Amino acid sequence: MREDVRGELSLSEFAQSVNLSVWRLCHIFKSDVGMPPIRYLRLLRMERAKDLLESSFLSVKEIAYQVGLNDESHFVRDFKSTYGFSPALYRTHFKNSHTDHNGKNGSNGTKPNNVQQELVRAAKSSLLPSIHLVVCMVSYLT
Repeated sequence: MREDVRGELSLSEFAQSVNLSVWRLCHIFKSDVGMPPIRYLRLLRMERAKDLLESSFLSVKEIAYQVGLNDESHFVRDFKSTYGFSPALYRTHFKNSHTDHNGKNGSNGTKPNNVQQELVRAAKSSLLPSIHLVVCMVSYLT
């Protein structure tokens, strides 16, 4: 999931690949990660979109496509419900908060956002070894 957030999540294929029923897979995933697979994928997509908004000049439509959402309005709605800002407004706030009055980049000592905290919390409470990798990656990138 983490490697390709653009892909559609097929729970039946996912379950078949680990030889479980869809119901059992969702039950185990939720008990290990703390959320259903679809919600987890949505959080990963929004985190990736946030990173692209902060580090690229791609348009909002291009970012939506990069994270696997072909409908820009759907992406904007999901992003706003996750972060409290539309993607364009988030990018503006991010750029302004990381530039001081002299036009130089300020420190990057920002507080982790709610999505990062939720992903870290889910990873720490998980028994899945691959999820623990997310904690290391998020910690390293922030």
